[in-house]
Amino acid sequence: MTEGCMRGHMEKRRGMLVRNGGAVLACALATALTGCVTLGPDYQRPDVALPQAWRSELPNARDVVNTEWWKGLGDPALDTLISEAIDANKDLQLATLRVEEFDAKLQVTRAQGRPQIGYNALAERRGYSEEQPRPVNKNDDGTFERVTTQNAFEVGSNFSWELDLWGRVRRAKEAAGADVMASEDARRAMMLTVVTSVATSYVQLLALDHQLELARQAEKNRSDALALVQKKYEGGAASQLDVAKARAAMYDVAVAVPDLERQVAELENATSLLLGRNPGPVKRGSLLALKLPPVPAGIPSDILERRPDVLQAEQNLVSANAKIGVAKAEYFPSISLTGLLGLGSNQIDTLLQHSAMTDSIGAGLLGTIFSGGRIKGDIRASEAVQKQMLVKYQQTIQTALREVDDALVFNAKAGEIATAGTQQLAALRDAVRLSEARYDGGQSSFIDVLDAQQDLYEAQDKQVGRDRDTYLALISIYKAMGGGWMVAQEQQRDGGGANNTATQAPAADPQASTETRRNSSQ
Repeated sequence: MTEGCMRGHMEKRRGMLVRNGGAVLACALATALTGCVTLGPDYQRPDVALPQAWRSELPNARDVVNTEWWKGLGDPALDTLISEAIDANKDLQLATLRVEEFDAKLQVTRAQGRPQIGYNALAERRGYSEEQPRPVNKNDDGTFERVTTQNAFEVGSNFSWELDLWGRVRRAKEAAGADVMASEDARRAMMLTVVTSVATSYVQLLALDHQLELARQAEKNRSDALALVQKKYEGGAASQLDVAKARAAMYDVAVAVPDLERQVAELENATSLLLGRNPGPVKRGSLLALKLPPVPAGIPSDILERRPDVLQAEQNLVSANAKIGVAKAEYFPSISLTGLLGLGSNQIDTLLQHSAMTDSIGAGLLGTIFSGGRIKGDIRASEAVQKQMLVKYQQTIQTALREVDDALVFNAKAGEIATAGTQQLAALRDAVRLSEARYDGGQSSFIDVLDAQQDLYEAQDKQVGRDRDTYLALISIYKAMGGGWMVAQEQQRDGGGANNTATQAPAADPQASTETRRNSSQ
């Protein structure tokens, strides 16, 4: 056969292969378009019984839950610390990296439903056994001889594409997308925890500072009183018992000072850890300079969209629900399209010739006939996980409702207690003034004065704690309510902080953000 005839024969064979391959491809695509289904249940948000209102009323509530509420405390030092914590807290950084991890896994899952194109190259020299059949080569003179060695050279590209007829890849992408959104919600839950923890620690530090100031002032006052009683004793106007009582009262306050200093140092170190710093002092203002921000408004159904832990629990449920479909798809065969185009020759000098071209195209089917119950077990396990995530979702909602109610009760009662404490302080100041006047007039002993002063000091110390609790109660409400300010913080940092100028600008709607993320993941 002449070279021209051979080339024509090869072109004819390649044309038939391409036509047949095109028919195979068209048939497979038609099957994919007309017969594909998505196995497994479609997600529907579970119905959860929610109360119509909170147990405690919300007096003077304002719609501020989606704003940077901590700025309502009116302390620039706190604003700086919270901004620093959002940028540098290690737990928050880990949560951000977990988002990147799950986003990368989503990218891998998406690739499963897309064509895969690769390449291959081969250079081989093979020796044949004389005890086995060997290939035969035709010599130039027309004679034939069995070969003992043979070279092989190949270079080419390959193509494969698994048709997602049963929705396995679609369900896997749905699960992976939900995992990404759950990791984002986990990051926002961590941001909420970090911000409220910094605010709580800051208020506690200010309260300790005030208590330490009161203790030092009380120690100085009692030291002056001891000196005065000592002089009166030397002049015969006071007894030795008065001196002993005055000295004991001074030391009673003196031992409180180093203990408060220890608490301040420990809380500064803990706050530094929240800020992503090494242990050290924390710059701060004064408890008396703080302002009370408004109580955030909201109804029980709002927590389904505001609380990041509730959103995270729902996305975990979405993921578990989709994985049931992935497990059920194992019952059905996978159909793949494959193709190959390359060059092959036994001589390297003819590898790049047109006659060395090789190609193939086809469709393959792979399925399971008997798995020993493995697939059924996988489906049962997936369904059990989905039921667990459903219970976890319901439990998370109930926990959120309890935390909001507890915070509202805490806020209401903390205000009542602080008001009663203020009235108590006024009465005790009158008692101290009257006891001192009676002592100066010789109508009572100095012990009465010391008792009145001790009662006043203890009440002042407790009142600092009551004032602290009024701020902590509001912080706990903002933590329990959640809010969209976390989305705004992420957007500000992703955009380089260009929008970090509005003090109380409304944050992005968390529900809108959730829908956007869900659409993008699909």
